[in-house]
Amino acid sequence: MIQQATFLFISGAEIAFILFIVIMVFGADRLPEIARGLGKGMRTLKDATNDIKHEITKTAENNGIDTSITSDVKKELDKVKDDLEDFTGSVKRKF
Repeated sequence: MIQQATFLFISGAEIAFILFIVIMVFGADRLPEIARGLGKGMRTLKDATNDIKHEITKTAENNGIDTSITSDVKKELDKVKDDLEDFTGSVKRKF
């Protein structure tokens, strides 16, 4: 059984087809400009979410709310994730 690499449930051939259509519609000379704009937009979104997280954490600490519970939950989730990866790794090796 041959397994193809997928990204967000899209195969390599589908990604190539989408890129071909994008080049045909916008042209090769506008592609870097579009990618730069998308990158700036994603960076702005990431900065905004980080600012919101920071404000929520700061407000919680100022009001005396214990924020250490998030780190405890993250540790437990990471532990479960590692256990699950160990289990699925052994299952994948059997195939």
